[in-house]
Amino acid sequence: MISGYGPVPASQRPDPAVAYWETEAEQYYREHAGSLGTDRLVWCPEGLDESQAHLLGDVAGQRVLEVGCGAAQGARWAAGAGAQVVGIDLSFGMLSVGRRLGSDGFTLAQADAAALPFADSAFDLAFSAFGALPHVPSVADVYAEVARVLRPGGRWVFSTDHPFAWVFPDSPDPAELWVNHSYFDREPYFERAATGELAYTQYHATLADHFTGLSRAGFVVDYLAEPEWTKSAAADAEWTAWSRPRGALVPSTIIIAAHLPESGQAAVKPSS
Repeated sequence: MISGYGPVPASQRPDPAVAYWETEAEQYYREHAGSLGTDRLVWCPEGLDESQAHLLGDVAGQRVLEVGCGAAQGARWAAGAGAQVVGIDLSFGMLSVGRRLGSDGFTLAQADAAALPFADSAFDLAFSAFGALPHVPSVADVYAEVARVLRPGGRWVFSTDHPFAWVFPDSPDPAELWVNHSYFDREPYFERAATGELAYTQYHATLADHFTGLSRAGFVVDYLAEPEWTKSAAADAEWTAWSRPRGALVPSTIIIAAHLPESGQAAVKPSS
């Protein structure tokens, strides 16, 4: 495997024949099943669970979209709470795991988060727990699409990599918390198979990128969290850059909750 940072055309996707999420979906789920479960909404490796966080509130009767649903744990949780749920993911491998775990009571679809196949105002609420956002060239494109499919007053809640984590080595060891990459360098991290096919990409968005993209899409930000490790999280849990010892020093996750103004209200947008 060849890895590094460098330009990747925005239109280029990892080759399905070698893509990590296609070839390793079952292995990924087996490795993390203990912390992710099958019908829990866990916001981040730090162990913050929706049953404790209540970021979404009462979803019963709401039309809910999970963006980048993976094996659909979040969609399964929302359906169990009484929501009308659709989960989308670009990875057929991850959706296959989701269907194997069970998709009764909700819908799964293969779709691009930056080109959602739904009508305007189709949903009341959208959420994402580390789904899609780290793997798209432009978070602003996703925010614009989520805003389009939400009704006025609709809410958007998501967790993703903390922008600050980009500057450190991708290691759980707190001894390796030294700056080795520019915060402002937006060239993506990539992995290629020995034969040259793109297998994995991860993109960097600064805090300004997130907030500007949300504002230009019409969202008003209500809440921002940098979660610490919960007592319920496994003491020895390690997810590449995540670990309890490292998490005691710096955040690796950011959670943002936002809403669209009701009809007749206007969000304040920055000048271009």
